Amino acid sequence: MTTSAKPATRPANPNFSSGPCSKRPGWTLEALQGALTGRSHRSKEGKARLKLAIDKTKQILGVPDGFVCGIMPGSDTGAFEAAMWSMLGERGVDVLAWESFGAIWVKDALKQLKLTDLRVDEADFGVLPDLSKIDFKRDLVLTANGTTAGVRLPSYDFIPDDREGIVLVDATSAAFAQDIDWAKVDVLTFSWQKVMGGEAAHGILILSPRAIARLESYQPPRGLPKLFQLTKGGKLNRGIFEGETINTPSMLAVEDYLDTLAWAEKIGGQPALKARADASAKVVWDWIERTPWIANLAADRATWSNTSVCLKIVDPDVAGLPADAQAKFAKDIVSLIEKEGAGFDFGAYRDAPPGLRIWCGSTVEASDVAALLPWIEWAYGEVKAGVKKAA
Repeated sequence: MTTSAKPATRPANPNFSSGPCSKRPGWTLEALQGALTGRSHRSKEGKARLKLAIDKTKQILGVPDGFVCGIMPGSDTGAFEAAMWSMLGERGVDVLAWESFGAIWVKDALKQLKLTDLRVDEADFGVLPDLSKIDFKRDLVLTANGTTAGVRLPSYDFIPDDREGIVLVDATSAAFAQDIDWAKVDVLTFSWQKVMGGEAAHGILILSPRAIARLESYQPPRGLPKLFQLTKGGKLNRGIFEGETINTPSMLAVEDYLDTLAWAEKIGGQPALKARADASAKVVWDWIERTPWIANLAADRATWSNTSVCLKIVDPDVAGLPADAQAKFAKDIVSLIEKEGAGFDFGAYRDAPPGLRIWCGSTVEASDVAALLPWIEWAYGEVKAGVKKAA
């Protein structure tokens, strides 16, 4: 086969990791100059910075009045598990999963919480479970955007306003880049390190009035680690949602998040963030249309993620190989491009089907995505030529 010529142009920013994600355009370490290093997070100034991060988050995301927003340890995982451990068990629970992190919540519910009235609906990578089977008299646990499958909810319309259970949404690769219908959500979590390109280890937990009522009316039949304790004396611990974090946060990470929130506000808030992700994703989607050997892992176009765009190689010569050989083929593409300094960390997640995963979140420039794609075409040709030669 004839291989493509090596491209002459590299992305200005070659970082396409799905977490931690690329920093905002123009970011430098000088953005952290105002960090309260060496100061207590419980000082007046420390609490003010934490409260500002909370307030700006609510403002940009359009969080309704009556909802609360808090900073949690342990990234999105810590925030989501705090909600699961504190709230689930009051009634039956439906857990949906269609990728790796949804499968973690299934395991938590089944093996750790040992919920007795539990229904699990797990779909293959690339497709959603049947949303029509959900019983909204029960609680619901699901992800908004499957980071490792590139499959997102097309909308929240399937969730009724008059539901009896509460809805827990892991939105770590959706928040800021995708619309959230707050009337349909009771618990929503995400990590700074995803769409906003912040530093890792901190999560955001947002609770609706219905979620707060559950916390204050239900005592779970299990011990709760300190890091998961959201109530005090049977009432919501409001301090957590005013900047009094459960444990010590990194004030450097807080300052970094404040910096990217300020950038988001400057460019036009959540609509602008979503538009940036849409533009980068469209570059990949258009490439898929004109490239016969690649396809979106998500089967239904209405579910194609605009942040974690997951791709599979459909060239019959590659798709017909054993799974381990397919995985090696994709990894060789990534490795070849990384050696050229033209793109980093865009391989498929370790538990996902073999392929590629290009992060197109709001901090990524569409021009950098466009510059990456010719390198993928070049590397694909090089790797395939090597396979044919070896055969």
